[in-house]
Amino acid sequence: MAGLLQQPARRRLLLHAAVVVGLVFAAYIFFVSSAIKGSLGFDIVAYWTVNLAAPYHGNVGDLGFFAYAPPIALVLAPFAALPWPVFATGWYVLLVTTLAWLGRRQMLMLLAFPPVALDLYHGNIHLLLAAAIVLGMRYPAAWSFVLLTKVTPGIGLLWFAARREWRSLAIALGATALIVGVTFVALPTQWIGWLEMLRDSAGTPPPWPALPIPLWIRLPVAALIVLWGARRDARWAVPVAAALALPALWPGGFAILAACWPLRSSQRVPAPSGSEYHASDGRRPTAVDAHTDPKPTARPATA
Repeated sequence: MAGLLQQPARRRLLLHAAVVVGLVFAAYIFFVSSAIKGSLGFDIVAYWTVNLAAPYHGNVGDLGFFAYAPPIALVLAPFAALPWPVFATGWYVLLVTTLAWLGRRQMLMLLAFPPVALDLYHGNIHLLLAAAIVLGMRYPAAWSFVLLTKVTPGIGLLWFAARREWRSLAIALGATALIVGVTFVALPTQWIGWLEMLRDSAGTPPPWPALPIPLWIRLPVAALIVLWGARRDARWAVPVAAALALPALWPGGFAILAACWPLRSSQRVPAPSGSEYHASDGRRPTAVDAHTDPKPTARPATA
């Protein structure tokens, strides 16, 4: 009996110890490793130096290599006029704010997760992808950011298909198609260049420290994870699948798993009446995420 009573205390002790170790690791890479390697903000350089006229050059892993679709280049290009310290500081403010939104009071727990610290160190967009996935559960258009950056983590859209939430799927794909259509008219050369870059880099093993597991193996597994989660209403399975489906499996890419925290721990409340699906369609009613809607409107009690 005494042993059973001690188990929760032991779990808390192990959790706190893991958080402390993770925070020490984060402090090490930011304050020690950065001074030795000088690679703090390595990935941010690509976002700061993107040239809208010719954004695609170099190889995966090169300093300044930009791999996202032309709409993302269009958004980032004006910031090239900023001095590097200003842009880098603003980018880190965006990432830390995103982490705080994902973790809320448990932000330090997420920071203690080594992939999150690594992703912050390099300044990549995986935390932004995590936020887009969380938001995408209520605002499907947010999936456009996923599809126009890393592309393959868009396998998470199978969630809507498996649950027969066709309206949400249509919004996600329609918003992306609209962005593609409008920007293709304005930037046809860039779109062709991006597609050629994807074609040329397909199947090319990324440099170390990316895990050497081919995408053609990981992608079907990711799809099965999404389908499994959809059947069990396990929304946290979507970021797991998205992380596994990344084009290159960098250690920092697992920062997408930060989305598991709000998707697993958030309360679910009834969706507004205008967004519910009808039972006659055989589709399930939707629910909104209390994490993204912290002040749901209370419904009056009925007799």
